Order: sequence, then structure tokens, then C-alpha cells
Amino acid sequence: MSIIDPDTRQRLDTYLADAGLGAGARHIEALTPDASDRRYFRVTLERAPPVVLAVHAGPIVFEAMPFADVSDLLARMRLPAPAVLGHSNALGIIALQDLGDVTLQAALNGAPVTALLPRYEEAVALIAELQRKGRAFASTSHVTYRLAFDVEKLRFELDFFAEHFLAGHRGVRLTPDERAALSREWSAIVEELAEEPRVVCHRDYHSRNLMLHDGRLHLIDFQDARMGPDTYDLASLLRDSYVDVTEAEVEQLLAHFRSLAGIGDAAEFRRRFDLMAVQRNIKALGTFGFQASTRGNPAFLQYMPRTLASVRANLVRYPRFDGLRRVLGAHVEELR
Repeated sequence: MSIIDPDTRQRLDTYLADAGLGAGARHIEALTPDASDRRYFRVTLERAPPVVLAVHAGPIVFEAMPFADVSDLLARMRLPAPAVLGHSNALGIIALQDLGDVTLQAALNGAPVTALLPRYEEAVALIAELQRKGRAFASTSHVTYRLAFDVEKLRFELDFFAEHFLAGHRGVRLTPDERAALSREWSAIVEELAEEPRVVCHRDYHSRNLMLHDGRLHLIDFQDARMGPDTYDLASLLRDSYVDVTEAEVEQLLAHFRSLAGIGDAAEFRRRFDLMAVQRNIKALGTFGFQASTRGNPAFLQYMPRTLASVRANLVRYPRFDGLRRVLGAHVEELR
């Protein structure tokens, strides 16, 4: 069990007292942290459902936070996400509806293999609904519509991989020629992706950010939502670093999405999906490398093999990636 440091405990107790919940708080449990600076605590109450308190590193301005804005947008769209129950700017705490502990990843752990497809069909349908309602609620008053996966953002994520996976985690030192070749490959990928029509993207849509609550999947960790390709969230989900989805299941789920979204050209959509998956998986490797080499957090190392295998499969599938595979494969055995 995690020990709550005295400062955090005092902030939690103060928030609960100010919210009139202090006397009814029976137990405070530290939850598993994510890859951010936030910490989460479940508070069990005597006469009310439990709540989750998100504790930030210091004071916040809730009204100015992307999380608050996106949470409001999702509520307007009537999409399943945790309700915001209160907050304290001074204490840096946000109170959220408790969705429990069962992520999509956890729900599938030990379940029959036949359980995956129905749940993933639900997750794919939620992407389609987010995109459809995203068009209906479009307004620059929401931060989501003012941010995008443009060339700069997509390129930053690929460069992050070079810095934190190749150099930081694997100790790779590219030659000037290799750096130039990699730069050309990055440019070709991000320029094509940035030109695609943009829809609302969750931005980190995978099995650990979907909670199973009251029999329905709910969105969490949505504060970085922005505009991007219609394949972005699909690539995050179906080329997940945390769950194996078979090729047959990927094909079925892509067909399911195309049916919901009214997309007819299966071959072209698959090509666009695979291109997005290359960028998304490379970005994930950068994040895992950063957590290991900079944050000293080895928890994500176990997910690297699955992610590397996904990258390699797409590099092999398309001749356009022969040059990228040569550069990366020279230093990363798993991509040869």
C-alpha cells in the first residue's frame, strides 16, 4: 500500500473538511499513478458513493485548465466520462466521480478470447460518436478545436522518440547521414498526416484510458483532446501497447468503424490507418523511453516488445518505409 506523505495528507484532509465530507471519510486509498505528475486517491465515505481526488503538484486554476474545458465539452456531448464533483484551486485538488478500477485492459485480463471483440466494437463505436458529435459541437470557445496534430506537433513526437528511445534508452548515436535520412522520413510521414481532414481526437485512446463502469465504457485522461486524423484514436486503440488485437480482429473493427462513419474505400482507409499507427507507436516508444531513462520509471519497459513488433509489421508491409527501416534497423534489432 502506498504511503501518503504528510503534505498530501493534509491537503486531502483540508479539502474533505471544506467540502463537508471530513467526518464521513472512512478510508483514503492511493491509486496507481499514471505517467503524469498527478496523483489519485479514492475516498470511501460513510453515507455517499466514493469519490476520487486528483491531486496536482501545486495550486491550480481549474477554470483555465484544458481538463475542465474538455470535461465540459464531453458533458455537453453527453459522452461517458467522470463527472467533476468539485475542486480547490488553492489546494490543487479536483474531485471526480469514482468509476472504479476496471479498465478495458483489466476487463480483458483472463477473460475468454471471445470477450475482446464486443468490447472493442463498443470502443470503436465511441470513437465514431466522438467524431460525429465533435463536428456538431465545433466551437473555438473550446480548447480542443484550437489545437491540432499539425506538422509541428506530429514532428515533435517523432523527434521525442529519437531523443528518448534511441539516444536516451538505447544509447544510439546516429551519424549525420542517418540523422538527415531520419529527418526526411519524419517529414514525409508528418506532412501527409497533417494534411488529412481533422476530427476531434481523444489523443490517448487506449485500453488503460477506457474504464468499464455500470456496464459501459467511459473516457478518462482526455485533457489533451485536439483535432487530428480520423485514424488517430483508432490507431491508439487497435495498435495498443497494452493489449494484443489479432489481425483478423483489426480488420473486423476497421470495417465496423467504416460502417459507422460512412467510409467506403477499405484499402485506402487501411493504408491511412497503418501510416497513423507507425507515427503513434513510435511516439509511444518515445514516451516509454522517457519514463525509463529520464523519470527512472521502468514500468513501461514491459510494453516495448509489443509496440516494436507493431512498428516493424507496418514498416515491412509498405515499401515506402524501406529507408526508415534501414535507418532504425541498423540500431534497433527488433525493427530489422
